[in-house]
Amino acid sequence: MDFGSRFLIAALAASVGIIFVINGFCFAEKAPYTFTKEATSAPPATSHDYIVIGGGTAGCALAATLAAAGDVLLLERGGLPYNNPNITNKSGFPLLLMDTSPNSPMQMFISTDGVFNHRARVLGGGSAVNGGFVTRAGAEYVRRAGWDPRLVKESYEWAEAKVAFRPRVTPWQAAVRDGLLNTGVLPDRGFTFEHLLGTKISGSLFDGNGHRHTAADLLEYADPAKIAVYLHSTVQKILFHTSPGKRPRAYGVVYKDSAGMEHMAYLNSGTKNEIILSAGALGSPQLLMLSGVGPADHLKGFGIDVVLDQKMVGGGMSDNPRNVIVIPSAKPVDVSLIETVGITAVGSFIETVSGFSELAWVQNFDHDFRQQLANLTFRPFKNPRNESFLKDPYIQAGAIFEKVIGPFSTGHLQLQSNNPDDNPRVTFNYFQDPRDLKRCVEGMKIIKDVVESKPISASSFEQFCIDTVVTIWHYHGGCHVGSVVDRDYKVIGVDALRVVDGSTLSRSPGANPQDTLMMLGRYIGKKILQKRK
Repeated sequence: MDFGSRFLIAALAASVGIIFVINGFCFAEKAPYTFTKEATSAPPATSHDYIVIGGGTAGCALAATLAAAGDVLLLERGGLPYNNPNITNKSGFPLLLMDTSPNSPMQMFISTDGVFNHRARVLGGGSAVNGGFVTRAGAEYVRRAGWDPRLVKESYEWAEAKVAFRPRVTPWQAAVRDGLLNTGVLPDRGFTFEHLLGTKISGSLFDGNGHRHTAADLLEYADPAKIAVYLHSTVQKILFHTSPGKRPRAYGVVYKDSAGMEHMAYLNSGTKNEIILSAGALGSPQLLMLSGVGPADHLKGFGIDVVLDQKMVGGGMSDNPRNVIVIPSAKPVDVSLIETVGITAVGSFIETVSGFSELAWVQNFDHDFRQQLANLTFRPFKNPRNESFLKDPYIQAGAIFEKVIGPFSTGHLQLQSNNPDDNPRVTFNYFQDPRDLKRCVEGMKIIKDVVESKPISASSFEQFCIDTVVTIWHYHGGCHVGSVVDRDYKVIGVDALRVVDGSTLSRSPGANPQDTLMMLGRYIGKKILQKRK
């Protein structure tokens, strides 16, 4: 490969001159739905056909779908995404990552692996706080999941029609695309939502004005007369009817509002009414345990009455490892989030961002990591941890990173306390399975070739992968299909209770899971309504 085809990073760094203005957000506040209210205004007790716990990527799609035929209550522990410019504007994303305030829409947690991470705490879930990348799962993933391809396609299109846009490809993203093609990540797929081997531009939650749309927008599909959404409502536990010789049956939930007052929500009478957990890969297994469904010995240690000894709750936790190379630019670059992806044959996805530094929010990068980073940047990247850098995350640089597919490595989740506001204790065991490390190495070789094509030994890459691993926020597991829930997402051994979110996934779908999770909420909602009829 000649110099000119080697990604064009050097030319880009010299030629890109688009300066992104960060003062004065282009912010258009959206009025709340008439059916969204603070939980402090909720009656002491209500009853519904469906109670959905968690208004995230799957939960909003699910609640909006169910509201076509039943009375739905959606309980969300966070607030609205529409009045926070760091959420609604692309330029605010770096500041969103740095928000560690008590009311932040991103609740930080640190896995036992020592890797910093976040869980969403806002209506719209991860779609309100992520990089906005919209791409589907592959056909083989759909086949293995046992989903109906026709309904899958309809459900993707239903969600994408409301929240997905074709991005205006920035110079940085275009250069990465060209570099991936020149290094052999072929063919050129152009623009598509489909998951296909090669290089492509995919959809974005950010429209042409840089304004974010989220899964909360899917609630526009809901019949406002049939849905109630309570914000800042933290579910304490699910209630079960239990009697000897019979399966436990969920019949209600206890939740607290922001003032600490308890409220009750019950299911209406009828065998087809249900409670559906959509609290995410951390929240759903955590709430099952707090409600008495989980490993009996673990629950007894916290004084929790065991409703069902289900040892697999909290098992099979995974987080796709990510490793980053930073490429400083001679001139300012615009802020761009993920638009380009290289779907490689070696088991990794190559993606890029520009105009800001992810290092601003990572507090556990030590000197050794910074030295590794300096060695593998396009030019030396000096002292990325100084005070001025932390105050202003906007920098003249881009970052290219890889996400390892799958992964094969798994860990587990356990309670740390009886308080649902506390993060559970979670272990991901990054690179425990050597196949993940091999994929990381092969992906880093592609990135290295894209950037400057200098040879580097596999052993050096192995150490780099291990030393510099960070999250891509695609963690999943804890309530796997086949072990905790069945193929209809019903909790095994319990009646009137399902789990529909990323905790049911054993592998992360495609290059980004959010489109698939919105699809899944719609898909299962349609299945539920079909059986109700």
